[in-house]
Amino acid sequence: MAPNSAPKRTAHPMFTSMVDVIRTAAAAEQRAGFVAEAQAARAEAIKSGCGYAATEVHAYLAARAQGKSVAKPKAKSWRST
Repeated sequence: MAPNSAPKRTAHPMFTSMVDVIRTAAAAEQRAGFVAEAQAARAEAIKSGCGYAATEVHAYLAARAQGKSVAKPKAKSWRST
């Protein structure tokens, strides 16, 4: 071994397992938050009866991605009166 070289160290298997558990738990929390947000948005859409036309949203996002300044789509009633 060279005089100034340190021996190579590898992570202890238990440490690696703990890191995996932490990452999995964080991903599960993030997924649960996403699902809760989606459920709340769905409930609000059903309650209000309003939503956005997908074609208008897609056009808006495409224009914004190209750096254009465009008006946001307007929510519209999707219920028949």
